[in-house]
Amino acid sequence: MDAVDNSITPGGPERGADLARSALESARAAARDTGRTNPPSRRAPRRGRAGAPRRRGWSASRADDRDPQPLGRLASRLVVDRGWTDRVSGGQVFGRWAQLVGEDVAEHANPVSLREGELTVQASSTAWATQLRLLQRQLLGRIATGVGRGVVTRLRVLGPAAPSWQHGTRHVRGRGPRDTYG
Repeated sequence: MDAVDNSITPGGPERGADLARSALESARAAARDTGRTNPPSRRAPRRGRAGAPRRRGWSASRADDRDPQPLGRLASRLVVDRGWTDRVSGGQVFGRWAQLVGEDVAEHANPVSLREGELTVQASSTAWATQLRLLQRQLLGRIATGVGRGVVTRLRVLGPAAPSWQHGTRHVRGRGPRDTYG
């Protein structure tokens, strides 16, 4: 086996800084031999989410994505990332109904369903159903102001639900005996 000569420098074996210096000089010499006069440029910084430069591995004195976040901010980011914006806005119509339309209207009308921009509302009486049909434009404006435009585009008002005389799985059509009232 060949013996390795560690005494390149006059002071004895090479140390860390001397090794680095000799490696740099040999890399420069190799670059000159291949015709490249400038050393290779550094790589472009890695890009993280949304094309922003990737951050270092520690948090600085400024706010960072890895710092503790308020729950509302995380929930809203999750809603946007998953594409649930329409469903959450529809849920706000039901959750904030009394605030959106007012206490007196909310006392006599309840939202039933929201499908494709059409909000179905059931009134407690036929008089309130008529009143809601007359107030339809104002109610749609209030809902758009509170929740956002495009969430509710039409309002369908239903009267009170009449009692059903159909009980059970088997039912005979027609009036049937009505002797239970007298």
